Amino acid sequence: MKMCSLHRARGSVLVIFLLLHSATSFYLPGLAPVSFCEPGQTGKENEVPDCKSTIEIFVNRLDSVESVLPYEYTAFDFCAIDSEKRPSENLGQVLFGERIEPSPYKFEFKKKVDCKPVCTKSYNTNKPEDKAHLDFLKKGMLLNYQHHWIVDNMPVTWCYDVEDGQKFCNPGFPIGCYVTEAGRPKDACVVNSVKTFLLDNTFYVFNHVDITIHYHVVENEAAGARLVAAKMEPKSYKHTKVEAPDCAGGPMYLNNKFSGELKIGYTYSVQFVEDTHIRWASRWDYILESMPHTNIQWFSIMNSLVIVLFLSGMVAMIMLRTLHKDIARYNQMDSVEDAQEEFGWKLVHGDVFRPPRKGMLLSVFLGSGTQIFIMMFVTLFFACLGFLSPANRGALMTCAVVLWVLLGTPAGYVAARFYKSFGGEKWKTNVLLTCFLCPGVVFADFFVMNLILWGEGSSAAMPFGTLVAILALWFCISVPLTFIGAYFGFKKTGIEHPVRTNQIPRQIPEQSFYTRSLPGIVMGGILPFGCIFIQLFFILNSIWSHQMYYMFGFLFLVFIILVITCSEATILLCYFHLCAEDYHWQWRSFLTSGFTAVYFLVYAIHYFFSKLQITGLASTILYFGYTMIMALIFFLFTGTIGFFACFWFVTKIYSVVKVD
Repeated sequence: MKMCSLHRARGSVLVIFLLLHSATSFYLPGLAPVSFCEPGQTGKENEVPDCKSTIEIFVNRLDSVESVLPYEYTAFDFCAIDSEKRPSENLGQVLFGERIEPSPYKFEFKKKVDCKPVCTKSYNTNKPEDKAHLDFLKKGMLLNYQHHWIVDNMPVTWCYDVEDGQKFCNPGFPIGCYVTEAGRPKDACVVNSVKTFLLDNTFYVFNHVDITIHYHVVENEAAGARLVAAKMEPKSYKHTKVEAPDCAGGPMYLNNKFSGELKIGYTYSVQFVEDTHIRWASRWDYILESMPHTNIQWFSIMNSLVIVLFLSGMVAMIMLRTLHKDIARYNQMDSVEDAQEEFGWKLVHGDVFRPPRKGMLLSVFLGSGTQIFIMMFVTLFFACLGFLSPANRGALMTCAVVLWVLLGTPAGYVAARFYKSFGGEKWKTNVLLTCFLCPGVVFADFFVMNLILWGEGSSAAMPFGTLVAILALWFCISVPLTFIGAYFGFKKTGIEHPVRTNQIPRQIPEQSFYTRSLPGIVMGGILPFGCIFIQLFFILNSIWSHQMYYMFGFLFLVFIILVITCSEATILLCYFHLCAEDYHWQWRSFLTSGFTAVYFLVYAIHYFFSKLQITGLASTILYFGYTMIMALIFFLFTGTIGFFACFWFVTKIYSVVKVD
C-alpha cells in the first residue's frame, strides 16, 4: 500500500488536475516553488527573468517540551526588526499560537558569509528591566525552549546524531542550555565548545548559528535554483570584540552570581551547497523520514485489522446463523401459544422502539456527533489528497473549524429528526441546545484556557479580535445553519419504525452481571480503543512534544477501522442485551462506544505522567483543559457511531419479523 502523506502535496494536486484534463501546473497558495539566483542575474536578457537574490529568515514562536506555554520571538529580547510588516496568519495558525515575523537574518544567494554580526544586546543587572530580560532568558534555557526558523517556507533544521548511528533532524534548535549544580548538562550542551567548558549551575547562550543552505539547480537553467534544505548548528561564542567578532574562543555563559554589565553579540555564518539528489517536490522528506516510526504504524494497522476481523466474524456469525434461524423459526409459527414459548429479542418487539429517557439530550448529542463525524471525515480526506501540507501552515485547523461552522445544517436536521421520533414537542429548546450546549461547553473551556494564556503572556493567547471573529462565525453562520437544518428535520414526518410500540411497557427481567448496562458499557469501549491507542501516541506527541505528524494516510485508515470497530462492538452488545429482554438500547448504544473517550482520557493522564516533562501549575491546567475538550469531541464522535449502528441493526432485524 502506498501511503498518502502530506509532504507529497505537489504530486497529489497535479494528479487531480490531470484527471480534470488540465495541462497547466497548479500549486496551492503559498506552496509554489520560488526561484533564487545570484545578485545581478535577475531581469537581465537571457538570464533568470523572475527570481529572488535575497534569502530571508522568518522566525516563529518558541516552545518547549517542558512547558505548554509558547512565547513570541521578541519575548526573549533576541535580535529583531520593527520596520517590516509581519506575514498574514490564517485562523489555524492563530489557534496554534504561531507568530511568524521577519528577522534581521538576511543574506544573498550563493554568497558565503563568515561570522557576520547581527546585533548586540547589552544588559545591566542593576537595572530591574535588564535583570528581568536576563531572568526570562535563563528561564527559557532552563525549560529548553527552542527557536523555530523558516526559510522559503521550510523549517531550518538542526540535525544531530542519535542512537544506532542514525541522524535526527529537529525543526527547531535550543536557545541555550543549562548545566545543573550537580554538573549534569542537558542534551543541548553537546554542541560546539560548550561541552569542554562545563561549569556547574551555569547557563550557556547559543548566540551564533552556522547555516547551510542546500539548493537544486533546475534542469531548465532559466528557472534558476530552488532551495531544498536549510540546516544549521547552534554555537556559543563569547566574542572578545563585539563590533568585529571572530567566532573563536570559549562559550558565552552567565550564572546567578554574575552582576554588572553584560554584552551578548549575536552572529551567523552561511554557506551554500548544491544538491543534485533532492528535488523541490520532495524537500520535506529528510525531515519527515527522521520522524518515528513507519514500522510501528504498520504494526498499529495490523493490530487494528485483527480486532476488526474478529468482530466481523462474530457479527457475521450472529447475523447469518443465529438471527437467520431465529427469524425463520419465528415467522413459521402458526399460533400465539407457540410465539409465547419463544424468548429473547423477539419478545421485546413491542418495546424496542419506545422513546428513551432524556430523549432531548440524546438527540442533541446525536446532532453534534454527526457534525463532528462529517468534519473529521472530510478533513482527513483532504489531508490525504495533500491539500493540508505541513508547508501550508495552519491549514489543518483552519479546515476543521470552517467545516464545523458550515456543518450546522446536518447537526440541526439529525437532532430534530430523532427528537421528533422520540415524541418530543419542545422544538425550540431542542434547536437551541443543539446550537449552544456542546459548542458552548467547548468554548467555555477554551476561553478559560485562553485567560490563563493571557495571564502568562503566552503567544498562544488568542487576540481579542480573533475571539470575536470565532464568535461571529458561531453565531452568524453556524447557528442559522443549525436552525435551517432543524426546520427541515421537524417538517418531515417522524421515522417510521417496523413494529408498533405497546402502550404498557414490558417488565425487564432481572439481569445477570454481564448483561447489565454498566459492565457492557465499560467492556464496549475496550476494543475501539485498542485500535487507536498507538496512533493516539503519535498524535499526542505531535501536540505536546512538538513533533511533526504527517502520516494522514495511516490516520485515515485507522479512522475507518475505528468506525467499523465501534459499530460492530455496539451491535454485538446490543444483541446480547436484547436477548436478555432488555430493550433500553438507545442510550446504552451511545454510551457503549462513547466510553472509548474515557479510555482516551485515562491514556492522556498516563501519557502526561510517564512521557511528558511538563512543569508548572499553568502548563498542567492547560494540558488537562485541552485534553477535556478532545475527550468531549471524541465522546460525541464515537457515541454517535455506536447509536447509528445499533439503530440500523435493530431496525433491520425487526423489519423481517412478522408481528400480528
